[in-house]
Order: sequence, then structure tokens, then C-alpha cells
Amino acid sequence: MLDKLKEIEGRYDELSSLLSDPEMIANQSEWQKHAKAQSAIADVVAKYREYKEYVRQLAETEDLLKENLDPELREMAETERADLLHHCTELENVMKVLLLPKDPNDEKNVIMEIRAGAGGEEAALFAGVLYKMYCRYSEQQGWKTELLSASYTDIGGFKEIIFLIDGFGAYSKLKFESGVHRVQRIPTTESGGRIHTSTATVAVLPEAEEVDVEIGPNDLRIDIFCSSGPGGQSVNTTQSAVRITHLPTGLVVSCQDEKSQLKNKDKAMRVLRARLLEKVQEEKTGAQASERKSQVGTGDRSERIRTYNYPQGRVTDHRIGLTLHRLETILLGDLEEIIQALNMSDQTERLKAEVK
Repeated sequence: MLDKLKEIEGRYDELSSLLSDPEMIANQSEWQKHAKAQSAIADVVAKYREYKEYVRQLAETEDLLKENLDPELREMAETERADLLHHCTELENVMKVLLLPKDPNDEKNVIMEIRAGAGGEEAALFAGVLYKMYCRYSEQQGWKTELLSASYTDIGGFKEIIFLIDGFGAYSKLKFESGVHRVQRIPTTESGGRIHTSTATVAVLPEAEEVDVEIGPNDLRIDIFCSSGPGGQSVNTTQSAVRITHLPTGLVVSCQDEKSQLKNKDKAMRVLRARLLEKVQEEKTGAQASERKSQVGTGDRSERIRTYNYPQGRVTDHRIGLTLHRLETILLGDLEEIIQALNMSDQTERLKAEVK
């Protein structure tokens, strides 16, 4: 590990020299590329340099303990040595995590798709609850959300809702939210007071740039039609709704929420690119996924990942066995504890795989 860290530090110094070169500064595209490369390793280099300083201090303390010291000074030196060893061990663990291969999508924005599952209208209402929860969490993180597409039900739920979460590192935090979310509660329409179980599926896709996926000029069929609102009521008499079909894969995306045909097309293309990127990456990692399945799951939409139990006021994430008895605050967007626990679990499993 230390050899690898030394090599990374050397690369960091090399990039620092390049970035201060006047010729490189004049070439902004190259300069930005090198700046991004340096930024990607800055954290691990900072921790490595901090680690080396502790190791230096530890060596000095070890040398001091070899001398003939009076009891009080020896006790102080031994305490200092224990503290330095603790710091070194902690930093070694941090650096091991930083050296794990990074998900290339971690810094990307997110396109999140929520669909009502089993449970009819109650499932559609629950989809709306999840949508509000993620919007509130995004707001707390300083991210922006933008509705891309929605299919409403008569009583205010969603058959499907697709929205963008725009924020640096959004995917790194939300990628483990994919799967089946289950709710247990008494619906307002239930006169007998019985608890019903309903589900909604969540899919978290990294937003794809145009350079991430290749779409040929003849790959798309674009259909224009009149949009309709909740209950089938006409909301637009002009043909502004857009349906895009990607012919090579058969993927279909529709968008009708904007009055502008151009805006609907733009939103539909963003969703289509994200789905195509997901498809390509699933094909690339399919073999790896079958060999190693993380404890937090594969992100498969059919996998039940979490239960929201209203009568007991609890939320349970089944992948890591985490139960929190504060349903109300979680639904208000306080997801950080769950998200951190999922990321920590994933890192632990990956570290185990690296050791093997």
C-alpha cells in the first residue's frame, strides 16, 4: 500500500509542476484535464502526507524511549507513542478506503425514477411520499431538483415520477436507494383500521452526458402528441408531448409536463441517455456482479430494500439490518444516517474483497 501511495504522491507533484507551467496555463483544455486529475488524488495525498508526519514523530518518540529517561518523562513518551500509533492505524484504514477503485459515476447528477408497485392507489400515494422525501433530502444537501416526467392518479399520487437531482456527488450518496421500498400503514380510505402493505420501486440512474453514450442520427423515432393531465383531462391543446423510441434497444421515453415541445424533447433525451448508460454499464459489469454481490445489494429494482412502518414509527433497511425509530424525520428528508451506513457497509465489503 505504501509503495502505491508514494507513486500517487509523485504523480500529484508532477501534476503540480504541469499546472504551474505557463505553456500549460495557456492551453486551458489541457490545464483543466490535469487539474481534474490532481483533484481526484488530492485527498489521498493529503492523508498520506499526514500519515508520514505521524510516522516521523513516532520514530523520534521510539528513539527517545531507547534513552535512559526518568520515570515521569518515560510515561509521557509512552503515552505519546500510543497516541501516534493510534493515529497511524486510523489513517491507514482511511487510506485503504481512499485507494479503493472509485465508481466513475459518483460525481454525477442523478435521474431518479419512482413507480407505484403493489397496492393500487395506496402505492401511488406512497410513491409521492418517497418523492417528497428525496426532494427534502436534496434540499438539505444544497442540491436542486427538476421534475422531468410524471403520471398522476386521481387522488394525488403518482403512477410514475421521474426527476433530476442536480448536485456534485449526488450519485455517490443515492446509488444504494435503488430497489423496492415497502410501506405498512392504515390507508385513509380504510374504514376497518387494517394495516395495508404497499410498495414502490426506485431506480437511481447517473445522468449521462452526450459523450457518455453514442446515439446515431437514425437511432431515434420521435412521436409528437397532445398531452393530458390527471384524470385524462386535457391540459394542452397543442401537440407538445414527446415520445422518443431508441430503435436499437426498444427503449421508450415520454415527456409531457412542459408546454414547450422543445423542452419536453430535451427532458426525454436526458432520461433516455441515462437509461442507455445504465444498460451499457449493466452489460459491462454483469459478469463481475455475478461473482461478487455487495452486502448492500446490486441495486436491482426487484430487490426489497427497506420498510417504512407507520404504526411502529420505524424504518428498517433489510440489507444491513439497520432499524431507526424515527420515521417522521426520515420522511422529512433526514436520510444521512442511513446513507452513511450503506456506504460504510459497501466499503467494508469491498475491502474484504480486496484482501481476498
